[in-house]
Amino acid sequence: MRNGILIYLAIFLLSCQPSAVYYPDAICIENVTVIDPIDGEQAGRTVIIEGDKIIQVSPTEDLSLDEKNTIIDGSGKYLMPGLWDAHVHFAYLEELAPSMFNLFLAYGITSVRDTGGKIDFVKKWKAAASANPTEAPRVMIAGPLLDGVPTVYDGSSPTNPPLGVGSQTPEDVVAKVKELDAQGVDLLKAYEMLSPDQFRAILAEAKARDLLVTGHVPLSMDVISAAEAGLNSMEHIRNLEMSMAGNWEELLEQRRQLLAAGRTDMGGILRSRIHAAQRKTAIEAIDPDQETRVLEALAEHQVWQTPTLTLIRAGLYLPFEREDWKQSMTYLPPAMEEQWLEGIASYTATGMNEDQKAYRNWCFAEISKIHEAGIPIMAGTDCPIFFLTPGLSLHEELWNLEQAGIPTAEVLKTGTINPARYFGMEEELGRVQEGYWADLLLLDANPLEEIRNTQRINAVIKQGKLYDRAALDEILERLDRGQ
Repeated sequence: MRNGILIYLAIFLLSCQPSAVYYPDAICIENVTVIDPIDGEQAGRTVIIEGDKIIQVSPTEDLSLDEKNTIIDGSGKYLMPGLWDAHVHFAYLEELAPSMFNLFLAYGITSVRDTGGKIDFVKKWKAAASANPTEAPRVMIAGPLLDGVPTVYDGSSPTNPPLGVGSQTPEDVVAKVKELDAQGVDLLKAYEMLSPDQFRAILAEAKARDLLVTGHVPLSMDVISAAEAGLNSMEHIRNLEMSMAGNWEELLEQRRQLLAAGRTDMGGILRSRIHAAQRKTAIEAIDPDQETRVLEALAEHQVWQTPTLTLIRAGLYLPFEREDWKQSMTYLPPAMEEQWLEGIASYTATGMNEDQKAYRNWCFAEISKIHEAGIPIMAGTDCPIFFLTPGLSLHEELWNLEQAGIPTAEVLKTGTINPARYFGMEEELGRVQEGYWADLLLLDANPLEEIRNTQRINAVIKQGKLYDRAALDEILERLDRGQ
C-alpha cells in the first residue's frame, strides 16, 4: 500500500512539472538576469526571441525548454536593451561612413540618430539600414542643418564640412522643411545663425507636419523663448549659459549686434567669435534665480537634452591616451587612423586655455541640475567629430553622465528607453519585454553596479540575429584589416 502511495505521489509531482517546450527557429536565453530600464534588475529569467521580436520573458523555473532548442546559458550574465547613440554624423567624414555600421554593431549600438548631413548622403545610410535591419543599427535622420546666413557648416574647411543649408528668409526655411519632409526625414535640426522669425517658422511648419525639431538655440534668441516656441530638444546644452546670466538681456542684444556686423563673415568664424566673447562673461554672471527660471522652462516644455559630455570634456581628461581608445582607432580606415593620431598629438601638445576649461567644467556641473529639474536626457556623442570613435564613444558618454551625478539606473535610460520615448517608440523598443524588438546586449557584468560594464559585451542581438563574441571580434578584425 505504502509503495502504491509513493508511486501515485511521484506521478502526481511529475504531472505538475511544466512540459518541455520547443520553439523552432528561436533563440532561448536561459537563467539570465534581465536589466530592464523601467522594471530594473530581474534575476533568473528565460527570454525567448523568435524572428525579430521578444516573444516571452518568464522566470526560468516556470519554463522547461526542450533540448532541441537553441539555448544560450545566461547564468552569470545580464541582458539589457541595445544602446542608442542619439547624436551622430554619417556625413562629417564621408570616407568613414561605410565602416560606421560595423563599428556601432560591434560596440552594441543598435540605433542611432543622425543629426545633420546632406540629405542624399544620409538617406543612403538610412535606406541601407532599413534594407538590412539585422546587420545595421536603426537609423533616424534629420537631413541638413537648417541655418541662416552666414552658414556655419558651409563646406569652407575640413572642420566645417557642408552639413548645413543657409536661408535668407522665413519663407526659404519653410520651403526647405517641406522638401525635407517629402524626402522622409525623421526630425529636423535648427541651427545657430537663424533669425527668430526663421526659427519660429521652422517650428510652426514642423508642428503642422508632426516633425520633431532639435538643434542649437539660435544666437539671436534666448533659451526660454526657444522652449516656449516649441523646440523639442537641444544638443550639447549649447548657448544655455548665455540665458542663465543675470545680464542675459544685455548679452542677447550684444549678440544681435555682432550678428548684424558679421553678416559678410564666414559663418563658422562669426559663431566662434561670439562664443569667445560671451561664454566666460556669461558663466561668471550666472544668476541662480535666472538659472532656475531657464531650467523650469525646459522642464515645463520637456525640451530634451543631448549633452554630448564626452565631446565637451574629452579635451580635459584625454581619453584618447587610453589603450582601449587607441585600439578602437585601428578599426578606422588606415589613412584616417594616421590622421587622427597626428591630430591627437597636436591637440594634446597645445591643450585648452583657462576660459575653455572653465566652460567645459561649467557644462559638466550643470548636468546634475538638468536631471534634477526633470528635464529628459538622451545619450549622444557627436561622433566622429573630435576623434570620437563610433561605438566606443557612446560607452564613454554613459560614463560621463554617471560621473556628472546622474544615478546609474537613470544613465541606462538615457541610452535605451529615453531615445525610444523621444521618437514615440517606447511601446516597441528600449526594453526587455514581450512584443518588443529584439535589439539586445548580453553582458558579462552588471551595468547597474558599474556603468562601464556596458562594454563587457558577450553578444549582441540585432532584431533577432545573434552576434556572439566570436562574431563581434571577427567584425572588428575585418575592420582592422581595412575590409
